[in-house]
Amino acid sequence: MVLQAEQGQIQIHTENIFPIIKKAVYSGHEVFLRELVSNGVDAISKRRMAAMAGDCSDGPEGLIQIRIDREARTLTISDNGIGMDAEEVKRYINQVAFSSAEDFLEKYKSESDAIIGHFGLGFYSSFMVAKQVELVTRSAREGSDAVRWSCDGSPNFSLEAAERSEPGTDVILHLMEEEEEYIEPARIRTLITTYCDFLPVAVQLEGETVNKRESAWRKSPRELSDNDYIELYRYLYPFQGDPLLWVHLNTDYPYNLQGILYFPKSTGRADWEKGEIKLYCNNVFVSDSIKEVVPRYLLPLRGVIDSPDIPLNVSRSALQTDRRVRSIGGFVAKKVADRLKQLHRDEPQRYAEIWESLAPFIKIGAMEDEKFAEQVADLVLFGTTAAPMEGEPAEGQSLDPIPGPDGKAFTTLAGYRSRLEAGNDKRILYCSDEAAQAGALALWKSQGAEVLLADTFIDTQFIPWLEYRHEDLKFQRVDSELDDSLQEKENELADADGKDASEKVRELFKKALANDKITIQVQALKGDNAPAALILLPEQMRRLNDMGALMEQRLPGLPDHHVLLVNRRHPLVEGLLKLSAGSVITGAGGGNSPSQQLADDLSRHLYALARLAVGGLEPNQLAGFQQRSADVMGRLMERGL
Repeated sequence: MVLQAEQGQIQIHTENIFPIIKKAVYSGHEVFLRELVSNGVDAISKRRMAAMAGDCSDGPEGLIQIRIDREARTLTISDNGIGMDAEEVKRYINQVAFSSAEDFLEKYKSESDAIIGHFGLGFYSSFMVAKQVELVTRSAREGSDAVRWSCDGSPNFSLEAAERSEPGTDVILHLMEEEEEYIEPARIRTLITTYCDFLPVAVQLEGETVNKRESAWRKSPRELSDNDYIELYRYLYPFQGDPLLWVHLNTDYPYNLQGILYFPKSTGRADWEKGEIKLYCNNVFVSDSIKEVVPRYLLPLRGVIDSPDIPLNVSRSALQTDRRVRSIGGFVAKKVADRLKQLHRDEPQRYAEIWESLAPFIKIGAMEDEKFAEQVADLVLFGTTAAPMEGEPAEGQSLDPIPGPDGKAFTTLAGYRSRLEAGNDKRILYCSDEAAQAGALALWKSQGAEVLLADTFIDTQFIPWLEYRHEDLKFQRVDSELDDSLQEKENELADADGKDASEKVRELFKKALANDKITIQVQALKGDNAPAALILLPEQMRRLNDMGALMEQRLPGLPDHHVLLVNRRHPLVEGLLKLSAGSVITGAGGGNSPSQQLADDLSRHLYALARLAVGGLEPNQLAGFQQRSADVMGRLMERGL
């Protein structure tokens, strides 16, 4: 028998949609209440619009009522919305649920943003918790009769006449034994405040209105006072203090989006992965993780974004990233930047006061987003050693340095460069740790140099990024090198061996330390308060060391290769040189004399002091340092020095 060629389609059928709903669509059972209440609110809205058009009777103020019957183990969600007649029940309930599951999912995949208010997937989420669901409904259209629909989760259902005096719908859930937590009033109250708190219709539990109803982000900023914004923040984030500032979002083109975002006070903890902004869809809470919507650098902001145009998956439990979502993220970032610009322009002192809390968002955002970097280019502040500007700036002049909290002063990079000498505005002096770099910082300040304070962890990455962005600039930490302006110009006399004082000091320290990785430099430093010795870390070498520490997730230590700068004008170094010279004259035999040994120990002690100043001594080295300090001081006292 010859097989005749033919073409056709493979038909795939499933018995019903319930297994897919229970196992594949929803990740959490509790969202059934969100779906049913949302449907009720939408039905109320439809009745109001239909009544305005004269298509049905008007009704009382919209109301959702939730009732619990412990004995019957039922949960009833009622609304006084538009309701349905028998034909609408067949169309909206039966045809959706008992068509092929594949068709069902495909249909709602393309209409995912319109799920709320449609009897379909939302209604059938009730079968996650109920072994039987009854629907008693009456249409608000004139001449309609009430009907009862009932289903036990199988393809079988019943549809019959019922009694209901007023238009609306009752959804009666006969709960499964393992889902009886939903007959506990406290559990239902929690779900209402979580998912339905800002719905514009009252949601009552056993006669008491539970939800807040008003959503401030749906109002115009002109309708809200500062206290209104603060009260919403306190409600959403109790016991977190008050926000620093907020950004009101409102646009209807090319997408519909409202919201309020808050900058929280810095607590040292921030969620840069999940975030703390709450996502709503038409006032219904959807998720507290919106990493697909806003850029990562804004995730630790707090507040609300509400948009029906953000594409959600079928169950609204996850976001789907597409071009529209990226566009929304760009809109949010721009609005945040605009608000920061406004504050910096209109209230510079207020901006400086809260800068430490703003800095992580701005710096990380600039490094991660080129558009955002352009928007905030003039908003980045640094602490500065310059005195803050007093009084009002002249016309056309900005307030810089800006007075900050606790007597601090802040400046922009442009403001700092404007105060440098002509031709010397390419080198940016900065300090990352005022305590560890105190010696070098004091030297620069003593000569009138202004130094920027870049003392946050982010600055180790932000400064190289700034150099990349401004190729003509060179950032130099105060302890990386010292220029001629900090050194005395002296003509040193050589002795009979042809060695001057600097050479002798260098040889003394080189012999005492016996470490080729340490470069010894000897200079005559200006200023009576110049230190006897300090560690210098060449900029590029130190950055490589810091980067290695970052990759290994440890704190950066003192690199093996570094510079020890000895100040030959310091009295201690001058005395050390005399002590060493005396040991050469009085010494005898082949070994070191006591004077030479003391000179070597003092050299090592000065080096340890310089290391201690930059945090270069490990905890296990501190005990030995203390012991050697006591020993050296004791020997000096014996000599009467």
